Amino acid sequence: MQEKKYMEIVKVILEHPEFIKRKEFKHHEEESVYEHCLKVSKLAYLIAKKLHLKNPEEIAIGALLHDFYDKPWQNNTEKVPFFQQHGFVHASQAVKNSKKYFPELMNERIEDMIEKHMFPLNIKPPKYIGSWIVNISDDIISLNVFLHPTKLPKYVGIKKTKRKK
Repeated sequence: MQEKKYMEIVKVILEHPEFIKRKEFKHHEEESVYEHCLKVSKLAYLIAKKLHLKNPEEIAIGALLHDFYDKPWQNNTEKVPFFQQHGFVHASQAVKNSKKYFPELMNERIEDMIEKHMFPLNIKPPKYIGSWIVNISDDIISLNVFLHPTKLPKYVGIKKTKRKK
């Protein structure tokens, strides 16, 4: 990959204090949200370049912001209705945060990439090829949860983690 070109595209996000906070958000076991989003973004960018798409820069940005949600979900102690749990709502939170902190980067395609990255959990399917690439890249990178089979019930929402008192 053209690492230098990629870093030029995403530098403003990676260096933003609000995005840097995601280094402290645990995502899938030993990985932070920051690390996860960076891996998804690099893979999505690579796929877009390989397919000679006209907007690999947008895909890199959309993938990097796909999990730019409000707070660490694994630390959540409040009970919420099933359809208001993290898996169903974090994409909308990520769109809201992306518009707030990076309005100059946002457009309809990037918003769709972020909002639809959880399809089919989020019912509406991706509208653009870039959104499908982000969705698939996130799925591929997220396969690392299978390295921790005892944690799988937590990720599908059928078993709660022990809460700290």
